Amino acid sequence: MPRVSTASSRRRGPQDLGILIDIVPNHMGVSEPRTNAWWWDVLRQGRASAYADSFDIDWEFGGGKLRVPVLGDHLDAVIDEISYDPTPATDAPDGLIRYYDNVFPVAPGTGTDAAASGSRDALVALLDAQNFELRFWQDEAADLNYRRFFAVTTLAGVRVELPEVFQATHAEILRWVREGLADGLRVDHPDGLVDPGGYLDQLAVALEEAGEGEVGYVLGEKILEHGEALPSWWKTAGTTGYDALAEIDRVLTDPAGEAALDALDARLRTDSDLPALTGWHDLIHDTKRKIADSIQVSEIRRLVRGLPSALREEFGADVLQDALAELLACFPVYRSYLPAGRQHLDAAAGEAEVRRPELGDVIEKLVPVLADTSLEVAWRFQQTTGPVMAKGVEDTAFYRYTRLGSLTEVGGDPGQFSLDVAGFHTAQALRHASWPTAMTTLSTHDTKRGEDTRARIAVLAEIPARWAEVLGEFREIASTGHGPFDALLWQAIVGAWPESASTPEGLKVYRERLHAYAEKAAREASEVTGWWEQDEAFEERMHAVVDAATGPAAERVRAFVDEISAAGWSNGLSAKLLQLLGPGVPDVYQGSELWEQSLVDPDNRRAVDFAERRRLLASLDAPGAALPAVDATGAAKLLVTSRALRLRREHPLEIYRPLEAAGVASDHVVAFDRGGVFAVATRLPHGLAAAGGWRDTVVLLPDTPLIDVLTGRSFTGGPTPLADLLSVYPVALLIF
Repeated sequence: MPRVSTASSRRRGPQDLGILIDIVPNHMGVSEPRTNAWWWDVLRQGRASAYADSFDIDWEFGGGKLRVPVLGDHLDAVIDEISYDPTPATDAPDGLIRYYDNVFPVAPGTGTDAAASGSRDALVALLDAQNFELRFWQDEAADLNYRRFFAVTTLAGVRVELPEVFQATHAEILRWVREGLADGLRVDHPDGLVDPGGYLDQLAVALEEAGEGEVGYVLGEKILEHGEALPSWWKTAGTTGYDALAEIDRVLTDPAGEAALDALDARLRTDSDLPALTGWHDLIHDTKRKIADSIQVSEIRRLVRGLPSALREEFGADVLQDALAELLACFPVYRSYLPAGRQHLDAAAGEAEVRRPELGDVIEKLVPVLADTSLEVAWRFQQTTGPVMAKGVEDTAFYRYTRLGSLTEVGGDPGQFSLDVAGFHTAQALRHASWPTAMTTLSTHDTKRGEDTRARIAVLAEIPARWAEVLGEFREIASTGHGPFDALLWQAIVGAWPESASTPEGLKVYRERLHAYAEKAAREASEVTGWWEQDEAFEERMHAVVDAATGPAAERVRAFVDEISAAGWSNGLSAKLLQLLGPGVPDVYQGSELWEQSLVDPDNRRAVDFAERRRLLASLDAPGAALPAVDATGAAKLLVTSRALRLRREHPLEIYRPLEAAGVASDHVVAFDRGGVFAVATRLPHGLAAAGGWRDTVVLLPDTPLIDVLTGRSFTGGPTPLADLLSVYPVALLIF
């Protein structure tokens, strides 16, 4: 079922809420084949199915069969666990093949009494007669013959580039638009499509027809690398906002902490007998290469099969696979959109030849083929760079590059430690000029940490020496023996530590959350343990860290959390204000109206207490209500969120103009004018307090009376002392 969020609708009144639907055109769920009529029919009838061309299947490689990797071992080892049920069903008139909870339809005319009797030979013969081939689940890495979403075999690639498939898969979506049930679309993972730009063109035409001339609001969930621009020709309002998230996080990160945190990381690696990191770029090359050599092998082998025969004969499959894997590991962005982006392919080739000079000849001949858009392999290569990047960077390197966890976030480049205020303003002005209705975000279902978990972890960049001391104490209490992973885990423990952990039941719940996070983080990093093979001793030590942190050491952990919580709350409020008042359309992830201290999914998909949010909002809106304190309740964040969103509804925010600050602490403020609406936010709050506060620092506002909508206080305008303006909250939101 599509994910649904809210957005302002152009068809409805400005105070109403419309529906923005998250659609997934690149793939379909096939984990339960019987619930997907198309996939079920392909399993039953194979290439004769009316839907055989709807999925991206390499039938020749499978010998005319669809390979289904669900078995716990190779077929001959588990044949006795497979059975044939001859009972006819509406969707399986020839019966079913069962393997535990897995059910598959029998091909027409292939059921036999002998197979039903349990004869091993007859069952083997029956399986041989099917249009699918049951395989060991680990075969998915190298021998799969259908395209999937990243490495998820239960999400099968759909060929929406075919007009008839587009029409069939979008019929219901277009009905929603036509009937006024949907006001916009959020297109999930457009990079997985053959031609994302062409797809968006096709979608725009269909939406215009369904919307009676209105195209509607369309976003693309596109991950941009640092410095990369969204394709200007795409018919979209912009991205879903991970680029904005990275900018906001980095302007709130202290650049002075980088060297000390690097030194701490180096010591942790030395103490753990690990090789030193040579840099983020080298790390992601190696993790991407690991992905290319493991879970993406089947996709790369399909690329090899699609190369011109002369090239395959000249170099052989193994050499070509090696060269393609190296190009993928060196590719600098998620994908190109040929003919645009040829420079990315050339850059990858140049780097690959430096790293692997013995592959120079084959790479030189591969590049023209991969750049030739008349060849299917060139389009497939573009579809493959994204999965290698996503799995190699977001799902592997992010768990290995642990110096500051708040920077290892989707859409961010951890190699970029911070962003100064001038750089932040430049980025926002560019967004306002180029993509003014793009979405911005701080938390999503895919972020590695909730926005306020990151806000608290960011404080560590201001106190690297103190953090090194505390981490040393924590590691003496419990350690995995892997220093960098200890740093990652203890940062998560501290960053997400909830107020509810002050009670035994709350601490128990948090302990369970941390165990799940630790397991996922360690296995994703795949340095010591992994998803396919686990290191039981390491994982025991890992879980012991969690047990210690939430057990004997809980008071010590809580004491350190208390040291940095105020600064973390300040960062959280500043980040929220910068997002809500900055250029673009802000996405407020469910629950993040209060402190959003989640970890990676499924932790960030827990149920939200909306009743509590309604209660708190009603209390804030009550006549004569006292201003909430900046404390663990998160009520201050709800105040900022509600007032900022209401103000956006009432004001067009037509410009973006930086505001100047003057004085000894001027580097600690980010302020801008949105056209009579002024946002002022604190950055690096720990250092600000340590240096004596705002002192003589002022923000230069228009010389006219102003009201802070957060506190109701009035100001005369002009040079305004920040010590006064920000005496209640670390942020202010001013209007004439």
